[in-house]
Amino acid sequence: MDRSEWGERGGLSAMARPRVCVVGSANVDLVFSAPRQPLPGESVSGTAFGMFIGGKGANQAVAAARAGAHVDFVGRLGSDAFGNDVAGALEQEGISLKHVTRDTQEGTGVAGVVVEPDGTNAIIVVPRANGRLSDKDVQRARGAISAAGLLLLQLEVSLDATLAAARVARRAGVTVVLNPAPARELPDALLQLADVITPNETETRVLTGIDAGTPEGARAAAQALRQRGVGTVLLTLGDRGALLLPPDGNALEVPSFPVRVVDTTAAGDAFCGALGVAMAEGRPMEEAARFACAAGALACTVMGAGPSLPPRLEIERLLAPAP
Repeated sequence: MDRSEWGERGGLSAMARPRVCVVGSANVDLVFSAPRQPLPGESVSGTAFGMFIGGKGANQAVAAARAGAHVDFVGRLGSDAFGNDVAGALEQEGISLKHVTRDTQEGTGVAGVVVEPDGTNAIIVVPRANGRLSDKDVQRARGAISAAGLLLLQLEVSLDATLAAARVARRAGVTVVLNPAPARELPDALLQLADVITPNETETRVLTGIDAGTPEGARAAAQALRQRGVGTVLLTLGDRGALLLPPDGNALEVPSFPVRVVDTTAAGDAFCGALGVAMAEGRPMEEAARFACAAGALACTVMGAGPSLPPRLEIERLLAPAP
């Protein structure tokens, strides 16, 4: 089954779907497969090329929709052909674009991705319209944020817009999940609004100064984030799975799933989108983290961001006990 097709694949009726709101970026990804990253001043012959819908916000919105949620997306697209492509793709996934603004001054965001044979990637992002998402845009969408069971945030739009969305959600009693990507330092004001934070190892090092590459380092980094005011810490550790540190302080390792890695692009977004759905359904955090790990692993098996985001049935199949 093509992952771009939306339907009742997860067995959830429209009435049963949890509501997830995503405030974030939307891009068109230009993906190049190559034997390795080029050195400065060097040209490398590639082996494949594709254009996909991307941006962390759009990716997480699609991931949540495919995992079974009704999704409202709040963002900004250019009034250009790329914007039309993104809007059409998101609408095909059943995502509401009522609160997406079409910018007449800046074009739709773009990203250039180089993928090596082992799935490792390097990305250049040009935000364009994403960088103009404002506090006012967020306030116009406060009804959708307040009506959601959960809000997903990332860092590819302005910090002002991200903070505004988190504050709207907190006032409405809506759970806030912050994916602090791309890596950057953050004010405690935002961290203290996050019920859950989902950094990878690079983002964890930027936020805490601690290397999470070992079990001891990961636990120390998670504790450091808790001390800055985050509710629950869920470190994503690649093929090591994830480390969950809830408010009670008892850390738990959540294993990943062995898969054949093709492209790691959007694996983190698949993780966050699936996590948001599982949490909005009221699942315990350990179960939600396991669901998210399965989605992230599956995303590594397909080339490109949008095509790699798995539907609910694939996630549940991976989670099912072996016969």
